[in-house]
Parts: sequence; C-alpha cells; structure tokens
Amino acid sequence: MKNGKKLWQIFGPVLIAIVAALAIFLIPWQGLTPSKHAVEKAAVSMSTNVYRGEKIKDTAIKENYVPFIGSSELSRIDPLHPSVLARKYDRNYQTLLLGGPGSQSLNHFFMLQEMKSEIRNKKVVFIISPQWFTKGGQRPDAFGYYYSPLQAIDWILSANDTLANRYAARRLLQMPSGQASTTINTALEKIAAGEKLSGFERFWLKRRQQVLRNEDVFFSSFHLDNNLQRIINAGKKLPATDNQQQLYTLATKLGQQETSNNEFGIKNSFYNQRLRGKAVKNLKNSQGWIDYRKSPEYADFQLVLQQLAAEHVDVQFVLPPINQKWINYTGLSLPMWRQTTAKIKQQLTSQGFNRIIDLSEDGDQSYYMEDTIHLGWRGWLRMDESVKPFLTKHQTTPTYKINNYYFTKAWQQSLK
Repeated sequence: MKNGKKLWQIFGPVLIAIVAALAIFLIPWQGLTPSKHAVEKAAVSMSTNVYRGEKIKDTAIKENYVPFIGSSELSRIDPLHPSVLARKYDRNYQTLLLGGPGSQSLNHFFMLQEMKSEIRNKKVVFIISPQWFTKGGQRPDAFGYYYSPLQAIDWILSANDTLANRYAARRLLQMPSGQASTTINTALEKIAAGEKLSGFERFWLKRRQQVLRNEDVFFSSFHLDNNLQRIINAGKKLPATDNQQQLYTLATKLGQQETSNNEFGIKNSFYNQRLRGKAVKNLKNSQGWIDYRKSPEYADFQLVLQQLAAEHVDVQFVLPPINQKWINYTGLSLPMWRQTTAKIKQQLTSQGFNRIIDLSEDGDQSYYMEDTIHLGWRGWLRMDESVKPFLTKHQTTPTYKINNYYFTKAWQQSLK
C-alpha cells in the first residue's frame, strides 16, 4: 500500500498532466470565443499567428470586420490609413488586416481556406502588388514564414480533383514547408496526381487538424503587435467629421511635413533608414532589368481568384502605383510597368472581377506615396474614395466565369 502511494506521488502528477494535455488538444474547443478587445487588437495587429490561425479571423468577420488582404503596404499606418479612417468615423465596418512583407498569392490562397464559409457572399478588399510578379515568383522562405499546417490540412481534407487543386498541390510541394510533414507531403502528392486519400490518411489529418485548431484557440491572441494604439493615436490627428476636403488638406499638410529631407517625396524616416548616403547612390539606374510580365505568380494569383469566385465574394481590387520620381531615378521601364498592370487587369476583368481601383498611373501625384512603392496620405484617401462606398452601400452581385487558361505556363510567360 505504501509502495502504491509512493508510486502515485511520483507518477500521478505526470499522468494527470498527460490527461490534461490530451483533453486540451484532442477535445474540440472551438466553442470558445475571443473577447471583443482581443478581436479588436488582433484585427489590426498583422501578426503572423492571426494570419496563420482560424478562430480570430472567423470571429472578426462575423462581427463585421472586412478582410483587407495584401502585403507590406498594410503596415504603413498613418492618419489616413484605412483602419484609422474606419475606426475614427465609426463606419459600419472595421478592417481585418491580413498579410505582411513577403506574403503573396500562394499564402493568401491557403489563408482563405480557413475563411471560406465566413467570407461567402461577403466583401473583401484585395491590394495587388505588381512587385509580386517576379521571374521566380513566391520566395520559399517568405512563404514558409506565413505557412500554416492547419491551413494546408483544412484545404487537403476538402480538396476534390480539379485542375486548380492539382496545381495548388504541386506548388506547395515545391516549397520546403510542404515537405516538412511526411503525411502532408504524401497527401499533396496524391492530390497532385488526382488520387484520393486513404482512410488512414484522412483519419490522421483530422486528428492533427483538431490539435492545431485547439492550439489556435488557446494561443492565437498571444504576442500581438499593438497596432491598435497606433491607430487610436493616429485618429486623434483627423478632423472631427468625415469630410473629404478637410481630409485632403490634412493629407497634403502631413505629406509636406514628412517628406522634407529628400528629392523623391519619400517619408523622411524611410529615407534615413533605407536610402540615405551610399544606398541611394548605388540604386541609380539599377532597375532597368526588372520585368514583372513573366512570372509563376500569375497562376498563383489565379488560385486566389478561383477561390474567391467559388465563395461568391465581392472583391474590390487595388492596383497601387510606383513613385514616379523613383522610376525615373532607378530606370525601371515604364512600358513594362504598364504592360504588367494591363496583364493583371485582363486576368481580372475577363473573369468578371470588374471592381478595380487602378492607381498605377498616379505615381507622379504629390504626397500620394509614403515611400517607393507603398501608398500613404493622399494615396490612401484616393483609395478610400472607392473603398468607402463599396463597403458601406449595396452593390450589384458580380458574375464570375473562371478560365483555367490562367493556370498555364503560356499565360505565365505571356507578355500580354
């Protein structure tokens, strides 16, 4: 009896811990809901655990947050940023910022897998960066930074045999992230070949999915970047009423104040940190070789389009400009740039994605951009002129007609 008691004292806590861990990670906890403040903070944090996760995004959308999907431009928070305007003027939507530096179409496709039912028949704002469309397309290291096994498993378990899914499986297999798990790797190979998963594979993936969902519920709101306070502080600089003329006056004033130390109209702090001295001298005439017209990114982008069309999402796309003074300085080809934006617009409009804010020719506008390629001040306001009515007023339902030609090598390499 005494030995039994001693053994329990030694191993009892271990057994209790194991049982508790199993309860936490194997029993579904999806009924737990993040607090209103946690969602409010997470929605503008641009933290990777929010992007990779599921629960907070789903909760935010149910509470009328609108996904703003993009990359590094969303992190350029000034008083005219979409999140600041929506919060300051208590609009009937708030922003759910999804993306960050290095996130591109392939990441966004897998990110959408966890939001399919939530975004169905709703609205999304999607900022396209033509700089994604490089010769090599998505960088594997950047993809891995935003990659989520939960997103991959969610997609694998719902993937039927379509050209789009076979393409997505092949693309994920090309990334080190897709090869990190033997079971996920095997499942991807089967999907790429048009084969069905075995019962055991589906069973294992569902168990792993449950563990990852529980981890997301418990940990996705930890260590969030506190952009919310930045947004609140930025809003204090705005006029009391949502008045376009007053906002443009403020945007011009802020732009003048914050671009005073360089000839490019770039924000002083960005210029000081990234370009001052030898850095800017070394970049003169350095970008004449760049070509965004041929890229695997066009097929990755098609994955996003077919997913949005499948869920009947009404999408407002934004095509940002490049700072014209920077184009002139670095020698980037303006004809190439125009052909790139025309190619992107063709891929959109030919399939029924007709809501496009085309700012690609506005790079010569004063105080329009914060740096070389990112919107700021007056550029955010120009975007808001279309985004605000799109999100606050009833819109006609778009009709999409997906064309699988846009997955082909021929389109990826086409000049028009």
